[in-house]
Amino acid sequence: MYVYLARTQTYIVRKLLMRAIIRKRFGGPSVLEFAELPLPVPNDDQLLVRVAATSLNRADWYAMVGRPLVGRPSMGWRRPKSERLGTDYSGVVEEVGKNVSGFQVDDEVFGGRDGALAEYITPRHDRAVVRKPAGITHEQAAAIPVAAITALQALRDHGGVQPGERVLINGASGGVGSFAVQIAKAFGADVTAVCGPRGLEAARAGGADRVVDYSSEDSTRLDMKFDLVIDIAGNRSWRQLRRVLTPRARVIVVGGRMGGVIGPLGHVLRIKLRGMFSRRQAKFFIAKFNKPDMETLRDMLADGRVRPVIDRTFRFDEFEGAFRYLGEGHPQGKVVLSLGQPGA
Repeated sequence: MYVYLARTQTYIVRKLLMRAIIRKRFGGPSVLEFAELPLPVPNDDQLLVRVAATSLNRADWYAMVGRPLVGRPSMGWRRPKSERLGTDYSGVVEEVGKNVSGFQVDDEVFGGRDGALAEYITPRHDRAVVRKPAGITHEQAAAIPVAAITALQALRDHGGVQPGERVLINGASGGVGSFAVQIAKAFGADVTAVCGPRGLEAARAGGADRVVDYSSEDSTRLDMKFDLVIDIAGNRSWRQLRRVLTPRARVIVVGGRMGGVIGPLGHVLRIKLRGMFSRRQAKFFIAKFNKPDMETLRDMLADGRVRPVIDRTFRFDEFEGAFRYLGEGHPQGKVVLSLGQPGA
């Protein structure tokens, strides 16, 4: 649906509706559907961004299925509090609010914003949105926000990684893991990447100093000690991990296995409890979006220190298959949805 709006002596066409991926109840990918929603109107501090690509994260799967159950107070007990899904996006600015600085119409941008699985979104100009570097596709940029900012904060802010330290990344082939390998190397660390057979080559390409195939080798029985462990897979106990920890090592828990009543929180709690009685530190955190970190990632993307690993790209209307692919296996990198819009 469209309407003609007068602007000086010319006429523009403004779309009134957009498509967005929603779910009205919790469940598997079959609960997802397209909805026609009013096109958002940016306020004075917002941009109107036409989304060209978006990517999926584990959090999107949890939000869809309504698990773990301990998260229902924030998600909604019987049905979702919000029908919208998604966070990562890359696209083109179509309108700017009167208080916006640093952006103009036709700028290509990427960032994080709730409800990003849609044709249009309205991020604030002073939050987690930055210009997309030239030469980077929208699909690549859309793969960055949640996963890369999680890896960055895990390593730098919570892990305190230092040049020359030995870092073990357990679960190095997924979205967060593939970025963690590259960012740890950018910080000058010696990196050991643990992943399955399909992810070994990507881990090497990301700069890992050594790779461990978990299907044939136990990373907690290596003949070396680590100063920092980034635990993404969540499949090793504290007793196993401490075999390869230096006396003052840090273990940063990023995730764990899906499913169950409390999902990955069980692994998180067990690691934190064991770590309380040790000189070694054990931490869990939830990444927080902010503009400075997005600017850091933009610069790392622009100069080649970070390159997204994209497992598979789906069309926007293939959203059910994309979610099914995310939940059924172990994607080697990010799962991306391309809207195929002009300029993408």
